[in-house]
Amino acid sequence: MTPRSYDLIGPESARASERGLAGADWYHSPVDREAMLEIMKRTNLRASLDTIAWLMLTIAAGAWVVMSWVSWWTIPAMFVYGTLYGSASDARWHECGHRTAFKSKTANLVVYHIASFMDVREPVSWRWSHNRHHADTIIVGRDPEIAYQRPIRVWRIVADMFGILSTWAEFQKYAANVRGRLTPAAADYVPAREVSRSVFWGRVHVTIWLVVIATAVATTSLLPLILIGLPSLYGRWLLVVFGTTQHAGLAEDVLDHRLNTRTVRMNPVSRFLYLNMNYHLEHHMFPSVPYRNLPKLHALVRDDLPAPHRGMVAAYREIIPALWRQRRDLDHDVRPALPSAPA
Repeated sequence: MTPRSYDLIGPESARASERGLAGADWYHSPVDREAMLEIMKRTNLRASLDTIAWLMLTIAAGAWVVMSWVSWWTIPAMFVYGTLYGSASDARWHECGHRTAFKSKTANLVVYHIASFMDVREPVSWRWSHNRHHADTIIVGRDPEIAYQRPIRVWRIVADMFGILSTWAEFQKYAANVRGRLTPAAADYVPAREVSRSVFWGRVHVTIWLVVIATAVATTSLLPLILIGLPSLYGRWLLVVFGTTQHAGLAEDVLDHRLNTRTVRMNPVSRFLYLNMNYHLEHHMFPSVPYRNLPKLHALVRDDLPAPHRGMVAAYREIIPALWRQRRDLDHDVRPALPSAPA
């Protein structure tokens, strides 16, 4: 069984277009128009409270790292700080990237840029990458964000728990930005008019990294890097734990999000850290709905969706066997039971 190419400029991209999978029309669950317009309304209050809480917790954890440096208390302090910095920032990057977290365009943009740096993501190219991810979700050769490419390699999953592969890939993009260009893959989805902005922000990120490294050298201390930059690596674990539940093990090359995206019920703490992205199937169907209203959206469309997984343990009971099998069986995927059509 020959593995497929996930390269955006490889043969699968043309094949997806030939099969009508590129930029295609997706299935959407029926929903009352007035109810949808109501839950699409944006506000600054909820996002402001959530963002302030996240930033205060992150700053407090960072202060704990500084005050405990170097002692046995540094280890739990780094764990908490890294998780808030390197994992919880991902949901903020995501929601502000969709411009749905805040009503204010400026607030969305500011938080998006802060979270992009914390996630080691050049903000312009990643905005367009995520647009493509939504347009062509798990379409091989089109979606630049397919995390679990077949055949599954377990070592890659372990490596990405520490951001090794994703950070290396991003620094290759930064290297291209410093030279005034994009990587070939990024050039496939970033419009020509956005190239200069992408290059600029890549250079900004590189400059910040260099300043932090220089500060660490000048002070002969790792503390600057422990606080800025490295948390994107040692604190990435929860990002991967959450993110794996989104699409792993599900179908490729389908035009129904019910078959390639899953919803998982989570506790309030996880939902705060993840900004309700556990309602991921609903989000992919209707990405214009703000994260605060995804539970309401779920209530509107749940009768047309597969039953949500009752917690992370239940989700991983499905995911782990599927990924293990996909090491060798490239055609295997989980097929959720869809509700029967009304008579």
